[in-house]
This record gives sequence, structure tokens and C-alpha cells, in this order.
Amino acid sequence: MVAMINPFDAGGYSLAEMTQAINILPNVYTRLGQMGLFRFDGITQRSVVIEQAEGVLNLLPTVPLGGPATVANRDTRSMRSFTVPWIPHDDVITPQDIQGVRGFGVADAADPLATVMERKLTRMRVKHAQTREYMEVNALRGIVRDGAGTTLYNYFTEFGLAQQETDFLLGTAGTQVQGKVRDVLRKIETELKGETMTGVLALVSPEFFDRLIGHAKVEEAYKYYSSTGAQPLREDTRRRFPFAGIVFEEYNATVTLSTGATETLIPSGEGIAFPLGTLDTFVTYGAPANLIETVNTVGLPIYARQIARPDGSAIEVKTEASILPVNKRPRLAVRIFSSN
Repeated sequence: MVAMINPFDAGGYSLAEMTQAINILPNVYTRLGQMGLFRFDGITQRSVVIEQAEGVLNLLPTVPLGGPATVANRDTRSMRSFTVPWIPHDDVITPQDIQGVRGFGVADAADPLATVMERKLTRMRVKHAQTREYMEVNALRGIVRDGAGTTLYNYFTEFGLAQQETDFLLGTAGTQVQGKVRDVLRKIETELKGETMTGVLALVSPEFFDRLIGHAKVEEAYKYYSSTGAQPLREDTRRRFPFAGIVFEEYNATVTLSTGATETLIPSGEGIAFPLGTLDTFVTYGAPANLIETVNTVGLPIYARQIARPDGSAIEVKTEASILPVNKRPRLAVRIFSSN
């Protein structure tokens, strides 16, 4: 491998240095990432064994060498092994990326390698962040999907669980919407199973949000929401509308899959309600990189490295992530919709 100059320091790029560089770049917050809903937990293996007991999914713990082993549930279907998805993403820096290209805001200087490398890493980090957001939103519903939209695992199917849902019937003027909200809250409270929460948030599609605030039993509450300082008649309050114990938030996000197709994170006319402030319900497990030097090390959110082509024609910029988002209590996330 040809030695290259590290734009970030005086040494050469190593896996550790470049991984640190991509992880200290300005974070691209997505909605779930901004909330910090899914706690990141690095693991040392490429697969995890998950056991389901009374509707709760848990990883099997490690024990001291020679110590007592954990005892499996007699139901063999209660335990499954899942491979952590591997998400590599590469780019390349060529002479054309640097030669004759001015630096941003600089009229008489060429674009330095450091600036080009930082732009490449930032764009790659954005794509990894979008992929993680997509996977975590789906994990709320108990499903693991990759960047192509392919379903890898369905925890409800794997463990014989049924997703909870509530039909708000927003097409019926006489529907007691507060009663529907209480139904969602009670379902979540019942499924906490020892967990704690500080509140409930519902991420809903634009169609669901419009029908909710336009319903006869909700319209007045939305109109006079100004008591908290918000002014729905003059301001955009789609990001926070508390009603009967649930904060409703319009989440109008669309991603472009690796196939080129687009997908809305929250299906039209639906929403997902889930608890906030939990201690150990939403976790994203991260496996180590697929490299010799990371074997048996604790996984990081993103890895990055560079490899110079032997002929000196380009620098390969390689990134990868191995993440598996898990909702340990899948029935806590309640699907909400309106059938009419």
C-alpha cells in the first residue's frame, strides 16, 4: 500500500485515525437521531442471539469464563440468531477532484486534499445517517429493512407476536378521539413490563395529522392550543401538538432507496405511537468492521479508511457500518390509523 498524507494530521491515514475523523464531523441529525431514541451499543460479534420472553426481546448476556450459563426458554421458537447487516459504502478521490479546482471562497488556490476528503466523508456520513434513520423507523414497527427496502427480519413473525393498533375512525364525526388516545396510552402502559417512560410521542403522516386536527372533537383544542405559547392560526405547529396525553408530530420524511425508488418513512394515513424516556427498549447494536484489525473489538457506529491505488491514480475512500436496530418490546409501538 502506498503511504498517503493524512490531511487531518502529520501522519498517515490509519483505520483508527480516519474512523475518528468521520465520527467527529458535524453530526447529521435525523429525527430519531436528534431525539436519541435508539441507544447505540457496540458488540464484538457479527451476529446476535435474541431471546423473547413474555413479549420482551433480549440479547443473551456474557458470563465469566467457566461461570454458569443462561438457561433458555423451553420453547425453541423463543430464541433466534440474527446476522448484523453489513452496510459498506465507497467513494474515490481522483486527480480531477483536486487539480484545477479552487477551494470554496478562495480565488487563487487549488482545492486542497483535506477539503476534498472532508466533503467526501461528510456526504458519506449523510448517507449512513439516512440509512440508520430508515432502519430505526422500521425497527419501531418491529421490522428490519436494508437500504434497498428489503425486509431482513420481522420480529413479530419470528417470535409469534402481534402488533398493537388503534383505529381512530377520523372519518366519523362522532368518534370520541380522546377515548382513542386513551386506548393507545393504556396499550403502551400495559406492555411496559417493568420499563419506565416519561411520555408518549406519535409520529404521523401529513394525511393523518390533517384529519386529526380537522376532526370535530379535536378542532377546538387545536385552535386554542395558544395557551402554551403556540399560535396555530399564525404559526406552523405540526412539530408538536399535545392532545389527551399524546404529543402528535407530523413526520413527512421520504428517502431514496438504493434501487432508486422513494419511500415515505411513515405510510400515508398512518402513524406510530411509542414511549419516550425508556431505559432499555430501543437499542441499535453495532458490530465491528469486516477487517482483520477489528476482530473481537467493540463495534463503532461508522468505520472509514483510505487505500491508495498502487498506480497512484486515485485514493479509495471506504466506509462501512454494521448495525441492527432492535425494539426490545415490539408491542410498545402502537400503529395508529383511520379506516374511514
